[in-house]
Amino acid sequence: MGLENDLKKLDRNSTKPLYIQLREMLYDVITSGKYQENEKILSENELSKICNLSRMTVRSVITDLVKEGVLYRIRGKGTYVAKKFVTVCPSYIGMREQLEQMGYEVKTKIIEYTIEKCNDVTAKYLQIDKESSVLKIKRLRYVDDMPISIHISYINSEYSGQITTEALEREQLCILLNTYYNLKRKRIVETLESVLATEEESILLNISKGYPLLLLKDIIYSDNGEPYEYSKVVFRGDKIKIKLKYD
Repeated sequence: MGLENDLKKLDRNSTKPLYIQLREMLYDVITSGKYQENEKILSENELSKICNLSRMTVRSVITDLVKEGVLYRIRGKGTYVAKKFVTVCPSYIGMREQLEQMGYEVKTKIIEYTIEKCNDVTAKYLQIDKESSVLKIKRLRYVDDMPISIHISYINSEYSGQITTEALEREQLCILLNTYYNLKRKRIVETLESVLATEEESILLNISKGYPLLLLKDIIYSDNGEPYEYSKVVFRGDKIKIKLKYD
C-alpha cells in the first residue's frame, strides 16, 4: 500500500508542525479511499518508525482522528477506519428514515424550540410578513451514538400545536407536518455548499473549530405551491455522502 510512501513526505523544514503534517496526511489518505471501511491501519509503532516521530506524537494524532470519528479503536486489536454513512437524495426522503432503513440507530436531541419573530431571510423564503412569528426548531442528530448533523427548521408558528419536542424526538418533522397538517412535499429548492465549523458547531459535533462541513438549505413547498418550511442542515462531509438522483 502507498501509505508508507505518503507518510515519508513529512517536511521537516516546514514551519508547519510535524504533528499537523501527520494528521493532515493521515486524514487525506484515509478519506481518499486507499483504506476501506473497517480496515485496520498501521500500528502506532509502525507509524512512529516510518515517520521517525515519537510514539506519543503518533498516539495524539490517532486519538484526535478517533474523536472526530475518522478512526475507531478495538482494545487489544488495533485502530480501524470508521464507517462513512451514506444517504440518498434528501429531497425525497429524510436523512433519518434513510439511515434507519440502512440499519443505523438514529437519535435526535432537541437543542432549541422557540417561537420568535422572523427575520428578513425567513420572511422571504416562507413568503410571510416580517412581523409574523415562526417556530424555530434546532436538532442534533446522532447515528450510532455519534453526532453527525445539526438541523435548523423554520415553520409558521400556527403549526406549533402538534409539533412538540416529544414528537420531534420520535419522528421526522416532515412526517409530523404531513400527519397533523396535511402538508406534503411537492417541490423543494435546495442549495449545497461547503462551510467551516463555528465554535458552537464544533462543540455539538465534537470536532475542531474550522472543520470542513457541508451546509444544505431547503425551501419546501406544498401542493398549493406555497412554502411551508425553510431549513438548514449542517453535517459532516466525512460521515454523510449525498447521492443526488434525478428522474
